[in-house]
Amino acid sequence: MNKPNFSKMIRSVQMTMAKHSPEILMGIGIAGMVTTTIMAVKATPKAMKLLEEEQQHHDEPLTKTETVKAAWKPYIPAAVTGTISVACLIGANSVSARRNAVLATAYNLSETALTEYKEKVVETVGEKKEKEIRDKVAKEHVEKNPVKPEEVIITGMGNTLCRDAVSGRYFESDIEFIRKTVNELNRRLISEMYIPLNDFYYEIKLEPNGMGNDLGWNVDRGLIELDVSAQMAWNERPCLEISYSVAPQYDFRNLM
Repeated sequence: MNKPNFSKMIRSVQMTMAKHSPEILMGIGIAGMVTTTIMAVKATPKAMKLLEEEQQHHDEPLTKTETVKAAWKPYIPAAVTGTISVACLIGANSVSARRNAVLATAYNLSETALTEYKEKVVETVGEKKEKEIRDKVAKEHVEKNPVKPEEVIITGMGNTLCRDAVSGRYFESDIEFIRKTVNELNRRLISEMYIPLNDFYYEIKLEPNGMGNDLGWNVDRGLIELDVSAQMAWNERPCLEISYSVAPQYDFRNLM
């Protein structure tokens, strides 16, 4: 019978706690605030009794200072619990902020590396071959992510089947309408400096989503430019895979 490896178990627990530390701290903080409220309510009768006893030694009503001095002790446990709870909530927010900063840096480094790689591919094999490679990738996306007809989003802006490479959604639209939308967004991008991905979705009549708030374009990294690849979906129906020459980026509002 193998003996349990306690060292390995401890490391596993430590890694799990570190990975989920924001959720753990947030949970402790919320539970602590609830506990603080309950403890404060329970402490109130004790504080009132102390005030009554203190008032018996005074002919005049107690001043604010005297009231605090007489009644503060029953609230010590609640105050301590509340302080710890606030610290946990602040800690959870701090850990999340640091992780988001690291994620943004990693994403931007990856995006830069991908752009440089794409430029070298074009330089090495030529634009025509590079386009063939992109078409093969788009074909694989469509083949590996089939959609049922009832899952296609009807936007009312055309009847050409399209697939958004970022969100993976299939929808019916018109490519000229989409290109016109991109031109209008680029005019906004030049004046406003950045555009969220959700603005693009909204303009082409797709529902915004959570990812669309975190990703977007910054004018310092270039204008919005579509990569459109014609493929075949189910029943040999033509489908346009829509991707982006300049990918929407994380933390796009703060890019320098």
